[in-house]
Amino acid sequence: MSASATASAGQISSPALPAPKVANRGAITACVILAVIMQALDTTIANIALPHIQGSVAASQDQINWVLTSYIVAAAIMTPPSGFLAARFGRKRLLLVSIIGFVVASMLCGMAQSLVQIVGFRLMQGVFGAALVPLAQAIMLDIYTPEERGGAMAVFGVAVMVGPVLGPVIGGWLTDHISWRWIFYINLPIGLVAMLGVMAFVTETRSSTAVKLDWLGFGMLSIAIGALQVFLDRGEQLDWFSSGEIQLEALICAAAFYIFLVHTFTGKDTFVKPRLFVDRNFAVGVVLISAVGLTYYAAMALMTPYLQSLMGYPVVTAGLVMGPRGIGTMVCMFIVGRMVGKLDTRLLLLIGFGLTAWSLYDMTGWTPDISQWQIIVTGFVQGAGLGFLFVPLTTVTFQTLDASLRGDGTGLYNLSRNIGSSVGISMTSALLIESTQANHADLVTHITPYNQALQDMTRAKLIDPLSAAGQTMLDGMVGQQATIIAYINDFKLMMLLTLAAMPLVFFLRKAAKPREMDHSMAME
Repeated sequence: MSASATASAGQISSPALPAPKVANRGAITACVILAVIMQALDTTIANIALPHIQGSVAASQDQINWVLTSYIVAAAIMTPPSGFLAARFGRKRLLLVSIIGFVVASMLCGMAQSLVQIVGFRLMQGVFGAALVPLAQAIMLDIYTPEERGGAMAVFGVAVMVGPVLGPVIGGWLTDHISWRWIFYINLPIGLVAMLGVMAFVTETRSSTAVKLDWLGFGMLSIAIGALQVFLDRGEQLDWFSSGEIQLEALICAAAFYIFLVHTFTGKDTFVKPRLFVDRNFAVGVVLISAVGLTYYAAMALMTPYLQSLMGYPVVTAGLVMGPRGIGTMVCMFIVGRMVGKLDTRLLLLIGFGLTAWSLYDMTGWTPDISQWQIIVTGFVQGAGLGFLFVPLTTVTFQTLDASLRGDGTGLYNLSRNIGSSVGISMTSALLIESTQANHADLVTHITPYNQALQDMTRAKLIDPLSAAGQTMLDGMVGQQATIIAYINDFKLMMLLTLAAMPLVFFLRKAAKPREMDHSMAME
């Protein structure tokens, strides 16, 4: 692959030759794994503290989700050029800058006093953290021989999946016992140890000024993604296209994406190679991983306010009942890793989508009265569904793709997953608010002196609709019911999107001869 193609990929490839014997290999592994855990932890640890952050920075329900989406979008945009930056400035230098920048941004997040500040600092976190996972993966592939790389990537995969498991639990404990700010401060000791280890043990790679990046394609795609995210995040607040700002953001998104497409199909050595989409498996795989990102991360974002606001769970309890979701993912990833190649990959994907759809269907029947055990079981099943999807989907997506395009493909594949995640969080948040308002207005029309339920409560002196206190209590009950219905509508929408994605699995074709594939690409 040419230098420019490698730079545009976002996948920092390793040499094909056997890895030499490396001194301090255990220490190198430990410090890069710490960097991966630090980055993976921050993808979920903030979810559990969102209601507390919302109160501290005086944000609305739709505004506080910027804390999640800003991080995901920044990481999505900055992952593809990480290969170019490593080749241009050296892998060790880029890794050190990424760790230091991530830790500094984390400290600033912890000290933030307003919504604008914390969103801005989360953007910084995403920018600096984007390269941590692919850099760590590339270093581990370099220091282990081909025979040892399977075990090394298993350790790497566990490190990546530790974040979703420990994030809600650690985040809940820190928020309850100290402060939500410590979910960001915790990165300081982890980052410090990782930084010192990298400085002491990791050797620098050669850098070259000859590598190039398609700045026009990268810039236009970044602007389009950024404008789309702001459009989705602020649309509900500004009443969508009745706002001049929303119209401008939609225009910028459409114009930037149009320029990106024209440049992609007419230029040379472009940021995204059009030849990628000639491969049917890759084209279908990109759509499917976007759907996975959309449904899974949106469900995670909805669970925190549901548990804490509607069900009244303390933050620690909410974190503990959300933890088994990550355990389900980790367990099934290990199981499925042994099944790939023995069973039809499409069957594994159908099982994964089926488990996800079932869990979302179960959530459409939730009320604040459900037991913790039911939440844990449903979360575990949903996590298991993701475990059945990640590795097989990555494998089948790249099975038939030409080796010269695989680096470019991994960058676009992970970009699609991140965009799907951020769009899903923004979309479900906007629909939740809209649906709550509509349901409230509809339910209020049924509150009349002739309503039997209201008469029964009045006779029992539970509510006096003629008093201010009774009216306030009645409005609170209506508001709660409206919110419950809105959550059910969101869960139902994600279930339908999951079911709609399932037929696409049948468009995937089975490769005649599977090529060697690194399953950990799915976790970048």
